[in-house]
Amino acid sequence: MKEEAQAIHIAPWMHIVTTGGGLHLDELLPASGSVYVARLNGQDMPDEMSAFQKFWESLKFPDYFGWNWHAFYDCLRDLQWLSSDYHILIIESAESVLSEDELAREEFFKSLWRAGQRWSYTKRPEGVTLSKFSVVLSCDKESASSLARRLREIQDQLSA
Repeated sequence: MKEEAQAIHIAPWMHIVTTGGGLHLDELLPASGSVYVARLNGQDMPDEMSAFQKFWESLKFPDYFGWNWHAFYDCLRDLQWLSSDYHILIIESAESVLSEDELAREEFFKSLWRAGQRWSYTKRPEGVTLSKFSVVLSCDKESASSLARRLREIQDQLSA
């Protein structure tokens, strides 16, 4: 984990930035190729169904999306219908995602983590590793360390 002034890089595909942040989006953009950026707000996703709905709309999930966590992960690891070389998912107010359901929140972050792992990596000319699927979680300073801690726990669980 690499920590900067206002950004925490958990993995090549998972980043936490604090509101007013220190991470420039250029650091996450590929040197070439088409990029699809989806921007969501955690406050709009207090429960499972609203989270599925927002992802279905912003990432244009196919009509066969099953509206459950397995289908959510399957869609995140595919995304072929977007016809892009790279995908960046920005979730503002990430601390508010699934605030009404802790178990669903756990599944949500596990799905994002697993999807990030699933996507291949590329080497940029300056040697920085960049994933073809990146998640940027934007939150207030008070929430950043607890969110980073939670993501490290998920990383440990999935690595075991």
